[in-house]
Amino acid sequence: MLTKRVVVCLDVRGGRVVKGTSFVNLRDVGDPVELATRYELAGADEIVLLDISASAEERGTLLDVARRTAERLFIPLTLGGGIRSADDVGSALRAGADKVSINSAAVVRPEVLTESARRFGSQCVVASIDAKREGSHWFVHVKGGRERTELDAIRWAAECVRRGAGEILLTSIDQDGARTGYDIELTRAVSSAVDVPVVASGGAGSLQHVCDVFQHGGADAALVAGILHDGITTVGEIKDAMRRVHLMVRAA
Repeated sequence: MLTKRVVVCLDVRGGRVVKGTSFVNLRDVGDPVELATRYELAGADEIVLLDISASAEERGTLLDVARRTAERLFIPLTLGGGIRSADDVGSALRAGADKVSINSAAVVRPEVLTESARRFGSQCVVASIDAKREGSHWFVHVKGGRERTELDAIRWAAECVRRGAGEILLTSIDQDGARTGYDIELTRAVSSAVDVPVVASGGAGSLQHVCDVFQHGGADAALVAGILHDGITTVGEIKDAMRRVHLMVRAA
């Protein structure tokens, strides 16, 4: 059985880590390099660094922040935001990222996933999907959740994998920052539709929520942010809770 990963997300805007609810009402929570280092020491398995305004404002990812962060880390770093081409993926990897998350650009031109996978390998290509529920379906949103598309999130996830993505970063816009639990139904549907790891994101409010998305949602990794930033819990406490329900985790 593979170990389940606890992934800490640092949403960056203007060079600072921010946190909000459903992608709005953002507040400053600290310096990305300092926070990434702190969470690694606490036992995080990976760090995701997302420039959440890059796509909407049509500017490049903050590679300097990524470079300074990567220099301090020994665990994998995923970088996303404003990635538009395979060349951008290469720049992110050269800055120290181990994986690169692509969202809006893949919706506009899905070939970017294939081109990136061919040049650098599927293992470093992450398809980031921001989904919002409407009735019995979830639709993909882009540009930091601001723009709705007609893409069904579950079918789009499968298409991303066919195009070369080696991992899916799945965020529920409805649950983001609400701390009422992950969207288990969405996570389970996407996990069942693809044969690559799925990182569940959006909604972690307690230790039980993290355990639930593994046990009932089929997630391979759980992304957490606000409950760590606010000191509600720690990575160590999350992993202890996972061990109590017999989930395999990497020792801190």
